[in-house]
Amino acid sequence: MRRPAPEVPAAGQESVWDYPRPPRVERVPERLTIRLGGEIVADTTDAVRVLETSHPPVYYLPIADFVDGALSDAPGSSFCEFKGAARYLDVRGGGIVAAGAAWNYPQPSLGFEMLADRVAVYAGPMDECTVGDEVVVPQPGGFYGGWVTSSVAGPFKGVPGSMGW
Repeated sequence: MRRPAPEVPAAGQESVWDYPRPPRVERVPERLTIRLGGEIVADTTDAVRVLETSHPPVYYLPIADFVDGALSDAPGSSFCEFKGAARYLDVRGGGIVAAGAAWNYPQPSLGFEMLADRVAVYAGPMDECTVGDEVVVPQPGGFYGGWVTSSVAGPFKGVPGSMGW
């Protein structure tokens, strides 16, 4: 399948087509929040993001920055050729349970050690996820967990027909 034509980034935007493969992990200066069931379930200024070609950033928050009881083990696992074996987690807040809506890498592969005690969350099942003052949009499709903000230009993997990108 042919790679799509990248959108031309506007001033202040990054093109996801300039992100590397294998992916890169970098610290995030903004405050991130996650709200579920009308409650803040995570709030941090210590996040990292994973940048991978054709994907909006995937944000990983410290497990310690989730409220007590917000995360619990869920069935399932997956394997990333770069990051290693992932486990899935349920997210709880305000009486709502978002089953399998988060994941982490307890023993990430070499180069991704910063992810060990951090969790990524699918934005779609949450009431709201923010980066700085901006509410994010979930990455298209149901498999990938990127958070789309106004600072990134696509197109983004996950739209119909993007499996081979």
